[in-house]
Amino acid sequence: MQPYFVPYAGYFRLLAATDIFVIYDCVQFPRRGWVHRNRLPDATASLGWLTLPLAKAPRNVIIRDLAFRADARDVLAASCRRFPLLAHPRHDPHGMIDAMRDLTGTPLDYIERLLRRAAEALGLPWHVLRSSSLGISPDLPGQERILAICRAIGAETYVNSPGGRALYDPARFSAEGIALRFLSDHRGSFASILARLLDEPAAQVAEEIHANTVLTG
Repeated sequence: MQPYFVPYAGYFRLLAATDIFVIYDCVQFPRRGWVHRNRLPDATASLGWLTLPLAKAPRNVIIRDLAFRADARDVLAASCRRFPLLAHPRHDPHGMIDAMRDLTGTPLDYIERLLRRAAEALGLPWHVLRSSSLGISPDLPGQERILAICRAIGAETYVNSPGGRALYDPARFSAEGIALRFLSDHRGSFASILARLLDEPAAQVAEEIHANTVLTG
């Protein structure tokens, strides 16, 4: 799965459902996706975009090669002031805001750290590797690249989010001896995990995640 910036709780079901979670960082950065941005409640209680300050890059840049702009810390700090839960946190037992302020490394490093911090707060396993570490050919198309990743780590089952149903052919996976499974539709909040961990007990959010971690064929 692509690395998402403080995603909704349903994303973390992939950690709960798998032995190894592969961060899919060897593909083109989707500029209108959720890799570098998310929505949080602003001062008017409306949802506003919080977007990471990325350096300019070619349109075909892959996720692994993203970089922060030179003034990223100042830009992110100014952006965070638009959101009361970040500007005036009432409760941050898991250090999420401190983690957000730490822009060391690449955007991928940063997003992965936030995912790990949230997973630890939720009591979820963290057995994670990056697809770019596996030496998979960049010339392979979507489904074949996923199959190559599965073969590289010896996977017997590939688990994807519900939105992936239209992308993959169960017969093709079966021919490779790999079961194809999908999470059921998420039946909980779609708010960012950041907002929820600042406003709700982590155990309550974790309970929702586990209750929604249901696999289908």
